[in-house]
Amino acid sequence: MTVQEILDELKGYGNAGTKKVLMRHGAKEPFWGVKVGDMKKIIKKTKKNHELSLELFNTGNSDAMYLAGLIGDENKITKKDLNNWVKKAYWYFLSEYAVAAIAAESKHGFEMAMEWIESDKENIASSGWATLSGLMSIKQDEELDINVLSSLLDRIKNTIHDSKNRVRYTMNGFVIAAGAYVPALTSKASETAEAIGKVNVEMGGTACKVPPAGPYIQKIIDAGRLGKKRKIARC
Repeated sequence: MTVQEILDELKGYGNAGTKKVLMRHGAKEPFWGVKVGDMKKIIKKTKKNHELSLELFNTGNSDAMYLAGLIGDENKITKKDLNNWVKKAYWYFLSEYAVAAIAAESKHGFEMAMEWIESDKENIASSGWATLSGLMSIKQDEELDINVLSSLLDRIKNTIHDSKNRVRYTMNGFVIAAGAYVPALTSKASETAEAIGKVNVEMGGTACKVPPAGPYIQKIIDAGRLGKKRKIARC
């Protein structure tokens, strides 16, 4: 498929209700409000396609940019590509999901994440924290630097409430991921969750809420899913 053919098909899947909701969360024109389920119909035709993913992301169309993250090839995407994407990911659906997920699956994930969390730009820093959460969800514990991740829990405890809006959200997500996916960090993550308490995040005037990290981790433990990894970060 060509980029134009994909854009035409995306347009056909546009949903006014979805578009309205996404605009309240930060999406901007041009886009049509395509549901991920409909995007997956296109993925069946394109499969993973590195070059096509780069072209789609560069369109600036939010639907196409998210689809790019889904069809991108984690084995071919470069650090330069990822940095280009994270700079262009202007709202959290792109920065914290589309970009963070493929970054986590790539060989550059940890390096990129540690660089991004130091950024003073909200979307880039939040993408970094989301990438780290993705890494913990798919990498075996022996592939992770537990000491670094542990130190990041300390950093979150001391800085989360003074951080930018979406950075607070993804820091909270990091605490949950550490507690749920890395048993060696579960106790410390739970203690961190208790220390930080409620995390306030502006959700675009919607009914969406920030999941409380402590109860969320306990729910994972109670369900017997502690340490159970995901196959992929993308969804």
